[in-house]
Amino acid sequence: MFHDWFAAHPIISFLIIYCFLVYIFNKVFRVRKLPILKDIVIYLMIAVGAFVLLVFQIDKLPIIPCLTVAVALMLMVRIRYFVEARQKRKSAGQPSADGK
Repeated sequence: MFHDWFAAHPIISFLIIYCFLVYIFNKVFRVRKLPILKDIVIYLMIAVGAFVLLVFQIDKLPIIPCLTVAVALMLMVRIRYFVEARQKRKSAGQPSADGK
């Protein structure tokens, strides 16, 4: 159902794939700020890769659903880290049960 819609709207499909790839790149591979020229080259290469994945998506491979699952899992991990950090802060502010 969605596959046919994505195949009929390649520009929207390309933008979705590109945004997912940029998010994954920034959360997984970026360790520090790069110079602007290197950033431009990287984002152009991501665009080329997104175009290749768009061709695979139109050719009946589930690229967008797979990227959606990857991004959803990354968001779940971020939420888990946030909750754990909040629990640590909360427990660090309270005295322990043995009174020390």
